[in-house]
Amino acid sequence: MIDQWVAEVKKNADFQDLGMILAHNGVVRATSKEGKPVKGMRLSYNRERLDALLAEYRKKEGIVEVKAWINEGLLKIGDDIMYALVAGKLRKYVIPALEEFVSRIKNEVVIEEEF
Repeated sequence: MIDQWVAEVKKNADFQDLGMILAHNGVVRATSKEGKPVKGMRLSYNRERLDALLAEYRKKEGIVEVKAWINEGLLKIGDDIMYALVAGKLRKYVIPALEEFVSRIKNEVVIEEEF
């Protein structure tokens, strides 16, 4: 999926505005943030909130494209949780935008239940 997104961004790019494409692939870990064993997780998300975040980040200075995919349902260790991509002009725009975008998805969009 990420390869396809990169190809789409490049195909539609104005290389006056595109100098970096950065991607994130979150996966289910075997331990929680507190270090406790995890067997998997149940994940759902708010599609309307995700769409709103995508629209917001596409309007940011220096950003030309933002994409996200979130897995839903029962996930096991090693499964993909999400993919996120931010493309833009320079590192100074793209790196902070991706970091903030992923954090906001985790805090505002997804509902995770580890078990």
